[in-house]
Amino acid sequence: MLILISDSFHSTLPGILAKYGDVTSDKTRLPDATVVLIRSKTKVTKEYIDSAPKLKLVIRGGVGLDNVDQVYAKSKNIMVFNTAEASTIAVAELAFALMIALPNQITRADASMREGKWIKSEIHRTELMGKTLGILGLGRIGLALAARAQAFRMRVLGWHPDVYFTDFAEIIPTLEETVAVSDYVSLHMPLVSSTKGLIDKKTLACFKDGAYVINTGRGQCVVEEDMVEALKSGKIGGYATDVWYSDPPQNSPLIGAPNCIFTPHIGAETKENMIRIGTIIDRLIAEHKDKLS
Repeated sequence: MLILISDSFHSTLPGILAKYGDVTSDKTRLPDATVVLIRSKTKVTKEYIDSAPKLKLVIRGGVGLDNVDQVYAKSKNIMVFNTAEASTIAVAELAFALMIALPNQITRADASMREGKWIKSEIHRTELMGKTLGILGLGRIGLALAARAQAFRMRVLGWHPDVYFTDFAEIIPTLEETVAVSDYVSLHMPLVSSTKGLIDKKTLACFKDGAYVINTGRGQCVVEEDMVEALKSGKIGGYATDVWYSDPPQNSPLIGAPNCIFTPHIGAETKENMIRIGTIIDRLIAEHKDKLS
């Protein structure tokens, strides 16, 4: 069996998987690969699958599977899995870090000090305690963020199409009702037809004036041009995003927009998470090895 590690994983992974067969990061060997390990960079399209006639298993190290043509993979009897449970802590902690950084103007303060400026009187901070957080998408990561927000004594609201009760948030029936009363809105939605472009001009009009928005879900859930307009008008007080239309972003209108914090899709990039991902990959291959021979 040939296992192709197509994207970046923890350095220990090849040694862990060597017991199953040949492990390589040489992408020219795709036609001989039985297993392909990907993250967000590799796109497993119809053409990709057709160029891998021996492929039986694709594992995405991460949560989303929007970079895999799952329908075509299934038609070719190719198993597709992700490692969703591994990334919960890493992404929730980044979302919370961004939520702290925005109202404290940490990036602006740091940049000014490096420029030799002293803008103490211009930095106006606000606190999280007592504020309302609206979480759009109550999967593992959304719930993990809710637990952290409760520790900061925030009021936590949640909207999810098929979640009706949780101990960690007050469920609100609609997205519009959630954002209308939220001082902070954190996006944790997958990219599917119903969420693509969901945060657009119409939706943004429903947000509480001056709300902060954090996106560690999927970039294409937000219409970037509409977010820029909302930031410039002051409707949205600040936007922090770790996710983009493409990695890296190409001519994004967000670059240069006011009151933003940008990170290069590092939500899953913790040492601990990468080790957890490797553990799950090992387990998945072991569980399905009889189908891979």
